[in-house]
Amino acid sequence: MNTRAVVFDEVSKFYGEVLGVNRVTLNIPPGITSLVGPNGSGKTTLMNLMTGLIHPDHGSISVRGISPRNPEHLMRVTGYATQYDAAPRWATGFSFVTTSLLLHGYGRAEAEERAWKALERLSLTDAANRKVAAYSKGMRQRVRLAQAIAHDPEILVLDEPLNGLDPLVRARTIDLFRTWAAQGRHVILSSHVLQEVDVISDQVVLIANGMIVAEGEIRNVREEIHEHPSQFILRCRDASRIAALLFNEDHITEIRLNEDQQGLLVMTRDREQFSRALSRIALGGHKIEGVIPADENVDALYEYLIGGK
Repeated sequence: MNTRAVVFDEVSKFYGEVLGVNRVTLNIPPGITSLVGPNGSGKTTLMNLMTGLIHPDHGSISVRGISPRNPEHLMRVTGYATQYDAAPRWATGFSFVTTSLLLHGYGRAEAEERAWKALERLSLTDAANRKVAAYSKGMRQRVRLAQAIAHDPEILVLDEPLNGLDPLVRARTIDLFRTWAAQGRHVILSSHVLQEVDVISDQVVLIANGMIVAEGEIRNVREEIHEHPSQFILRCRDASRIAALLFNEDHITEIRLNEDQQGLLVMTRDREQFSRALSRIALGGHKIEGVIPADENVDALYEYLIGGK
């Protein structure tokens, strides 16, 4: 068995009669890996399985050679930052991270030193002695990440870690992930934004309805994505007439009229030709109020990859 990888072997998990994940087989190497999928697709279930918070009904999991059923050993090498606030209302940022380190078995002096360094890396020293309950959303996100990295783990598992961060902090956080990955560690994060994943990931796992849709190096999965038409949402008053004009374009593969008759979902094989067609239509006197790419949110992509509607 590869003791440097995170391995899922035919793993299934059910919540009663509700499917969490179904027959998942993965071999995740060190580096930055993104679990990508819409809400309810199974991303959080995968992360809870690899951190030992829940156990599979079928199959086996190995995290760098460690079974998640060995929590004492696993917690020493794993840092997990969920989307949910875990700090007690009375806790300051410093006490929250320090308490986590005490639970890892560090003595008080070393726990406080490590807590301060982790808060410093996430630019939280000015707020270290304020209560976490008074933090902004972005600060709460950062203190959870500080708690996850403070014991210097080999595997970081992060649920939507960039949500709520301002652009400067986001850039610094991505740099932290890259530094971690360059040291041969795992950074496994979840996201639902393809653009974000494309910028930061070495590998990507696309998941829908509890099943793996595609996985591999980001450039290979990107090529698979680009084989499918691009989607745009048009807001326009003369939607039926604009749809008829677009249907004359060879690059258009599908058009769906909104129920309110005030917009269209348009699918095209050629973004440049689509842009030129919209310009011609607008110059012809048809008012187009807005054009929004629909591909940045993965919900649109899954309609193609899993054949949904």
